[in-house]
Amino acid sequence: MQKIKSLMTRQGLKSPQDSVHDLSPVENFRLPSKEEQREFREQAIDPEAEQEIINSIEEVYFSSDSLDIVQYELEKLPPVLSLQEIEEYRDKLKRQQAAVSKKVADLILEKQPSYVKELERVTSLQTSLQLAAVICSNGRRHLNTAKEGFTEASLGLLANQRKRQLLIGLLKSLRTIKTLQRTDVRLSEMLEEEDYPGAIQLCLECQKAASTFKHYSCISDLNSKLQDTLEQIEEQLDVALSKICKNFDVAHYTKVQQAYRLLGKTQTAMDQLHMHFTQAIHNTVFQVVLGYVELCAGNTDTKFQKLPYKDLCMHITSDSYIPCLTDLCKALWEVMLSYFCTMQWHEKNDQEEPQAASDSISANEENNFDRSYVKKKLEHGLTRIWQDVQLKVKTYLLGTDMSNFKYDDFIVVLDIISRLMQVGEEFCGSKSEVLQESIRKQSVNYFKNYHRTRLEELRMFLENETWELCPVKSSFSIIQLHEFKCLNQSRSPSMSPSKQVSATDSTTMSLFDQYISEGNPFEIQSSMKEDETEDVLTSNGYESDELEKSAYQEYDSDSDVPEELKRDYVDEQTGDAPSKSVSRETLRSRKRSDYSLNKMNAPILTNTTLNVIRLVGRYMQMMTILKPIAFDVIHCMSQLFDYYLYAVYTFFGRNDAYESTGLGLSSSRLRTTLNRIQESLIDLEVSGENSGSLAPSEERKEKVPSPHLSQLVILTSSNTLYGLAQRVVATESLVFLAEQFESLQAHLDSVMPSAKKPFLQQFYSQTVSTASELRKPIYWIVAAKAIDYEQLLVLMANVKWDVKEIMSQHNVYVDALLKEFEQFNKKLAELSKHVRIPLPVSNILWEHCIRLANRTLVEGYANVKKCSNEGRALMQLDYQQFLMKLEKLTDIRPIPDKEFVETYIKAYYLTENDMERWIKEHREYSTKQLTNLVNVCLGSHINKKARQKLLAAIDDMDRPKR
Repeated sequence: MQKIKSLMTRQGLKSPQDSVHDLSPVENFRLPSKEEQREFREQAIDPEAEQEIINSIEEVYFSSDSLDIVQYELEKLPPVLSLQEIEEYRDKLKRQQAAVSKKVADLILEKQPSYVKELERVTSLQTSLQLAAVICSNGRRHLNTAKEGFTEASLGLLANQRKRQLLIGLLKSLRTIKTLQRTDVRLSEMLEEEDYPGAIQLCLECQKAASTFKHYSCISDLNSKLQDTLEQIEEQLDVALSKICKNFDVAHYTKVQQAYRLLGKTQTAMDQLHMHFTQAIHNTVFQVVLGYVELCAGNTDTKFQKLPYKDLCMHITSDSYIPCLTDLCKALWEVMLSYFCTMQWHEKNDQEEPQAASDSISANEENNFDRSYVKKKLEHGLTRIWQDVQLKVKTYLLGTDMSNFKYDDFIVVLDIISRLMQVGEEFCGSKSEVLQESIRKQSVNYFKNYHRTRLEELRMFLENETWELCPVKSSFSIIQLHEFKCLNQSRSPSMSPSKQVSATDSTTMSLFDQYISEGNPFEIQSSMKEDETEDVLTSNGYESDELEKSAYQEYDSDSDVPEELKRDYVDEQTGDAPSKSVSRETLRSRKRSDYSLNKMNAPILTNTTLNVIRLVGRYMQMMTILKPIAFDVIHCMSQLFDYYLYAVYTFFGRNDAYESTGLGLSSSRLRTTLNRIQESLIDLEVSGENSGSLAPSEERKEKVPSPHLSQLVILTSSNTLYGLAQRVVATESLVFLAEQFESLQAHLDSVMPSAKKPFLQQFYSQTVSTASELRKPIYWIVAAKAIDYEQLLVLMANVKWDVKEIMSQHNVYVDALLKEFEQFNKKLAELSKHVRIPLPVSNILWEHCIRLANRTLVEGYANVKKCSNEGRALMQLDYQQFLMKLEKLTDIRPIPDKEFVETYIKAYYLTENDMERWIKEHREYSTKQLTNLVNVCLGSHINKKARQKLLAAIDDMDRPKR
């Protein structure tokens, strides 16, 4: 079949009949005749049989190779030919040929419609090709006509016009290039004018224009030149940005930010800005310190410039320390103020930018991201910059030993650092732990040395103190001393940051708001010194001449005393003065409260007291600023008070003879306080009171030798009432000092750490409150010597008490005792002209004298060997006379120990049983006094047996005391 198909292809498209006739002779087998074909058609051949016939054809007939069939068949003939076999074989081939022919004819008939259709398409294509050939011929003919219709001149005009247009464009490009080449001159002018946004805008436009003409060879050089110019602008922009760190200018910074925004480097600008601020802090502090070091060195040696900052700080001298610190803080303030202004600028700019935001969503997102980055960077930079400032100032602070600084200088340092910490708190909310720790170290070191020196100085003051009155005005208050300005002036330089903030709450103005336009918070240190004046002293101890002239008129004059108060009438039955007289005396006592009304109750204090008060004020200044060492400062303040109290006691109150009287002159609390002070503060070894156990050297450093009273102070003269003026000044100055400490308790409690507040409470309850208790032992010594009690005993011993009749006249010893009191009263009045004697002091003096007189009277009565009932009545008469006269001399009511005398006198009349009970109930009398009472009563109403019983009871009472 493949052979047949290939033959059909080579012969072309012909009808099946033509195709059959066109077969070559070789390939054309003998076709059946018409008769044979008819016979074949008539024969009904089964398709399956026909297919079997086709299948029986040898493969070689279907081969595509060129094969000579005749030759093939001839070669197949056997050597011996047989006609019958040949014919049979021939018939077989005919049948096969007939089957193939029939099959081919059927296939041709089956495909004839497709053949016809394809033949029509070929015919149509041939027609179209012929039409195209005609169109092409016509086109060629028209082209030839057009070519012949135009001349070369017309074409030349067109070419020249095109060339002209090209040359015009070229000229415009050349002019643009020339302008670009001259741009560098304008850029330089704009940079000199600091018009950075305009310069960058111009440079970017030039770069954009240059990219349009990049096909010119000269533009490549111009492009590189513009790029170099842009880099130069960025460098100058960075320099301009660095200037912001020390002197912020809104217009200047606005230009710089606009320039960076044009470059698309807003974030880079912020990173660079923080780097410049860090560098500015380093360079600023180094240059300030270097300037002072070179100034102090007095030469221009460059060796200091090569030193690290830490080593450079160690070369600062004490004289230049504070000026250098002040300039250092001023310079750092300028840097922080610039940063503060920078943040304000960005906050304001962020509020205005959204109103003029771009319509582009991507541009808005980029701007929002940049603003967020800048905001976070600035907020983070606050802490970083303040930390750098703290570290630089800390290095400066610790570079010098300030333990030997003057107090005022050290306070100035504390003021400056306190103000700097306030700046830090307002700058970034920092508590300035680095600064606090560094100043705490210096303060502890300084304060220990300072306090030790002040204690030694206080000892020297006390040993040279003559206890003369320091004349101060009656309106004197510690607030008037400049050391206590911090308590009543909200803008004191020595105020802590928290107090400064509270003081400015009313105006709601922070330091940055106050000094944003001009000034510097660290300039206040020098100006405040000028206002530190005091007006607390008087010229002659009096506020005016009129007061001095009328000082004692009221007390000396007795004209206003009613006559009934001068009467000598005494109710001998009761021993009391008339009640009317008592009330008048009470009115009189209210009118004449003490011995020195003229001085308007001016405080009694000495120069040493004033010095201690000033020290307390200085300590409080230091404590207010340095709250971390508040406990150490308050402890040292308590030592100042302890030492002053101990000195007053040892100078004027220590007397073992009077301590043994058992009168309770010193309370147990006072004795405990004095013992504590002696153990903790007094160096007994140096004082010559070696206790046997020496304290370690470190512990002894905290102690001070006991002071010694100045030899100029005489306490043994009766004319001066045994130094009563000095005793009053000393004791009352201590009481005044205690009152000042009481007034400061609330303030001290506010700064004392909670864990240490029990110490403060104990100090006030056990030490400060005992100051007034020193009056008793100190004034007791005066009272014991001012009246001649021994002479009284001698006079009483000469009196005969076993009289037989009732006497109407009192004894001489009463007048002698009253005369002693009158002399005492005159001496007090004379003394009060020089030193005001407060009412509590006069009361205590009179109380002591009266108590001693009463006890002396009892002792005198106890010395009586014989006494009758009339003698006891005489005793009562004497005592009532004494009381009546005494009440005119003193305002004290009731009379101290009055019952002590009266009860002893009346005990003579008791029966045996009553006396035994009375003896057991009255343990205030001595054994001698009780024994004498029993012996005197013997024979009158007590027998010997009762006497032995009563003496045994007395002995039983006395046994526990032994």
